[in-house]
Amino acid sequence: MLKKKLMIGCAVFFAAASTAALGDDSLVLLNTNKTVEKTKPKPLTKIEPTHNITDVFTPPVEKETDIHFTADEMQNDSENGIITAIGNVEIIRENLTLRADKVVYNQNTDHISAIGNVILLDETGNVMFADQIDLREHMKNADINNIKVVLRDKTRLAARSFRKKNDDTKVLRYAVYTPCDNCRGKSPLWQIKAGKVIHNPEDKNIEYQNAFLEFKGTPILYTPYFSHPDPTVERRSGFLFPRFMSNNYLGAGIQPQYFWDISPHENVILNPILTSDKGLVYSGIYSRYFTRGELNASGTFMRDDDSDKNRGNLFLFGRYEINDYWVADTDINYASDDNYLKDLSLPQKDDSWLTSRIRLQAFDNRNYASVESYYYDMLSYNLQDYNTPYVLPLMSYENISSPDKYGAYFKNTFNTASVYHEDDDTSHRATMINSWNLPYTSPYGEKYRLVASLKSDLYYIGQYQNEDGSSYTGTTARVFPQVGLEWRLPFVKNTTNTSQILEPIIVAAFAPDQDNKPDKIPNDDSQDVEITDVNIFDLDRYSGYDRNDTGSRVSYGLNWSFYGKKWGRSSVLLAQTYEFDKDDNLFNLDNEKNHFSDYVGRIYASPNRYFDMNYRFKLDKDTLSVNYSELGASIGADILRLNMSYIYFPEAGNYADYIDTRRKEIYTVLSSQITRNWAVDMYNRQDLINNRAISNGAGIIYEDECSRFAFHVEKEYSDDPEDENELAFYFSFYLKTIGGIGTN
Repeated sequence: MLKKKLMIGCAVFFAAASTAALGDDSLVLLNTNKTVEKTKPKPLTKIEPTHNITDVFTPPVEKETDIHFTADEMQNDSENGIITAIGNVEIIRENLTLRADKVVYNQNTDHISAIGNVILLDETGNVMFADQIDLREHMKNADINNIKVVLRDKTRLAARSFRKKNDDTKVLRYAVYTPCDNCRGKSPLWQIKAGKVIHNPEDKNIEYQNAFLEFKGTPILYTPYFSHPDPTVERRSGFLFPRFMSNNYLGAGIQPQYFWDISPHENVILNPILTSDKGLVYSGIYSRYFTRGELNASGTFMRDDDSDKNRGNLFLFGRYEINDYWVADTDINYASDDNYLKDLSLPQKDDSWLTSRIRLQAFDNRNYASVESYYYDMLSYNLQDYNTPYVLPLMSYENISSPDKYGAYFKNTFNTASVYHEDDDTSHRATMINSWNLPYTSPYGEKYRLVASLKSDLYYIGQYQNEDGSSYTGTTARVFPQVGLEWRLPFVKNTTNTSQILEPIIVAAFAPDQDNKPDKIPNDDSQDVEITDVNIFDLDRYSGYDRNDTGSRVSYGLNWSFYGKKWGRSSVLLAQTYEFDKDDNLFNLDNEKNHFSDYVGRIYASPNRYFDMNYRFKLDKDTLSVNYSELGASIGADILRLNMSYIYFPEAGNYADYIDTRRKEIYTVLSSQITRNWAVDMYNRQDLINNRAISNGAGIIYEDECSRFAFHVEKEYSDDPEDENELAFYFSFYLKTIGGIGTN
């Protein structure tokens, strides 16, 4: 008899638990079809599983489940058919736990009640509190009084009553919902109050009647009715929160957004911009996801009546894995004119140019191949006279052989490119590089690397205007051998709290002092000729193929690193190059004849979380004056933190014909986390050569557990005479679990 009582009592509690289970992030209290596999708790009293009551409410599981039940006292009124469990009643089945002071089961009326301090914990981490749970009609109907719920994401729900009907519809009356912390005696920052909340499981909607949005207990928004999909709906067509904007070109504007759910893997967002000065701007976003790839496109279009021109843009990205080896992708970026992205505050508005690419790649163990095409659209006012190139095609193949018993391996590279310019000059190149590499570590810890390579180039040039003003059209070829040897010897010192590594480095390169044929071969892909701490030990210090790093040289330097348990990490690098041929080498761009390059180096220090610095520099070999300087630093705690970057160099390679290549800028950001919720920041980017601001701005942010508000103002100062250099304002306001509004 006791066993029967326990089985019935267990069924009662599990049924009540199932009835009140909460779905994720939902105002609805029922989720009876969710099963989660977890380790079973140690039974308090093990009971054989029963299927006579719980199966009425929950679907049968594939395997039997243990039920664990405890109570201080059990009473059986067989005359009236009432079974009662009293005192610290607890039942555990699967991952549902329910506690109550008392459980009463009336077998004659099929009425089950859990009474007093009812607590339910489901498998997702949601916790429900109630005064009483009543189940009727084979537990198809449920009533709960004074329900309070803490969802697993810490959002909160309370209602005066909850009822579940025969058709599985759930109704909450006088419901309150908030994701904000609710301190005793104080109203939450915001909450939603509704006279009635209905969950319709057939159309998966949650409906609100007579709902108020309150801030600090004060109603600020009322609606007699609104609805949204329940948490089981992953996506559905409907309106999203609108965006707002305002600038001198468009005037005031609003951007409504409609999400069109075409299929589970395809959707469209229609978001036209309605403006006061320019009328309608058509805008939209399209996304499609395949089994092996994706396609995303966004664009805008408008008719500017003032200039009588059509304007627009397109951003498109696509990627598709053809098979296990081949991948195709494309990235198309287009704007109708130079100022369009800025006028509409669109992405990439601050870029100097837009790059479009189509690419096909193959990966197979030690083999890599690609076929690419590039197109560039110059946006910067200072680059309008630049001879814009486009590349069609750029093909590359690379193979690295398996190492032999000595660790040596071959590396073979083939690259070909066809480059076309706006002024009709063309360059067609085919390059092959074959190299043999041998890494070796001696018993004494010395690290060696021996490289022998042969580079072969074949060019066809059309209408190339070289530096002396003459033109060349024809075929030319180059063969460039090179041998390199690298040596390192790290010295390590360890103590209880620190580790230090002192590593001298020497790299010797041996190559002929031959001409790069600049009168016949244009320089399309090797514009960057700066010797820095990054490339000084490379055998080929050029970034591309059009120029060879000719001549023999020795690069040497010292690298010191420090690692401490209490003092963080620091490192210092200092290096220099000696060129055997002083008449023609990489660093003699100013026509001075020198064997020695300037000193290049890097200093990094991060002793603790309050200080982080990375400084890169180049020092004149004779005077030690600074010829290049780049600093990035972060100083301070969250209450007041300074982030600073500084850059200085007198020239920037071959772009000097188009723009002033000198740069001396400092960018500073001062931020403060004033309180737990409030933060401010301000920034300034300053041109120190012309002593003028490039851009500056400031912002304030409020963020807590349930909301976020941000306001920023900024101004940019452009060289473009058509740019009005206007102030721009941005704000966003977000309520957790609901959404938000903001400006572009």
